[in-house]
Amino acid sequence: MTEIQRPGALYQQVAAAIREAILTGEFAPDSLLPSEAQLMARYGVSRPTVRNAIAALRAEGLIDVRHGKGSFVRSDGQPALTLERRISRTAEGKFVMPNGDVWQEAEEPSTYRTHTTKDTGRLLKLDEEEALFGSDRLLTDPGTGTRAMHRTLIPFEIAEAVPLLGKEPCKPPAAIYWVLTQAGHKLSWTETVRARMPLPDERATLQLPDATPILHMARVTHGTDDRPLILEELRIGADRAELAYRITADKQPARRPRA
Repeated sequence: MTEIQRPGALYQQVAAAIREAILTGEFAPDSLLPSEAQLMARYGVSRPTVRNAIAALRAEGLIDVRHGKGSFVRSDGQPALTLERRISRTAEGKFVMPNGDVWQEAEEPSTYRTHTTKDTGRLLKLDEEEALFGSDRLLTDPGTGTRAMHRTLIPFEIAEAVPLLGKEPCKPPAAIYWVLTQAGHKLSWTETVRARMPLPDERATLQLPDATPILHMARVTHGTDDRPLILEELRIGADRAELAYRITADKQPARRPRA
């Protein structure tokens, strides 16, 4: 039996002891933790104390409780999926997404009308409550089972100028880029990524374990005059995916001779 002699509430002491066993490798990644009875005997504490300790470690993201199977140490392995965040064009001028042949649609896309929020308006350089077409798609990677939520937001004024976008706002990104170039736009993109804790619906849809953040990517497609045309949002579990970017050096503008 391991004697508990640390300051703090008893369950916190037990949680600290289990945490140390995890970090030192005694309880290996992906392994099943000892049962409640075994932990009670090991630390000389009651069942409620063990359960409170396990709950604290779940909140930290060190333990994943699988119903009917027990408590497992969270894996420290590599993410299941690498997302290459680049865009290519074919000789015919069509767009190709590096992961485009990986994702499958888990259900029919949903389309709707919505409005800009403070965040989406900032990215699209529009005021709040500006009208948008929205399209949501739930994607899955058949190889790993990884889920991702993809959203496309198209301002009404862009859809009016490019009518096909208003008729079919649920087109995949590569097809939307093609439609925009056919309308005369020379496209460029900016993208931001942030990690945050999921909302309840995101956690359920992405089937995330406890205490798992998501990666939230926001990609803006710009037109010839650098005007924002559409906004895409991709949300995926941070435990499942990593992002890869190809970085190139920009050419510095030529200096103008002094008059």
